[in-house]
Amino acid sequence: MTYSQIAVAVLVAVLVVDLAVLRTRMVTRPVFWVAHAIVIVFQLLMNGVLTGLDVVTYDPDAIWGPRIAYAPVEDLLFGFALVLLTLASWAAVNRRANTARRRGLDTRTRRSSTR
Repeated sequence: MTYSQIAVAVLVAVLVVDLAVLRTRMVTRPVFWVAHAIVIVFQLLMNGVLTGLDVVTYDPDAIWGPRIAYAPVEDLLFGFALVLLTLASWAAVNRRANTARRRGLDTRTRRSSTR
């Protein structure tokens, strides 16, 4: 499997997790796109440095070919998937905690007694 195929597979899997499993629909929220825009700037900066200085190299047969700031475009797919999975997971965990709180369940961490 090539780097490009893995990038697309990961992207599709994370979209399914967001839309069907966690059902946060994070990709439909403006806050996601703002967060992704911030992350992508730094991702391109670091990818440009690492690939421009040949710290990281890619097999030309394993990528599509187009590059942005020296890095293959597939790296942007991985970055997108990473941000999406992180924010969708965070939203799902917060949603569950808020639901428990509304139902009157104690969600606070209890102090352990070690006396």
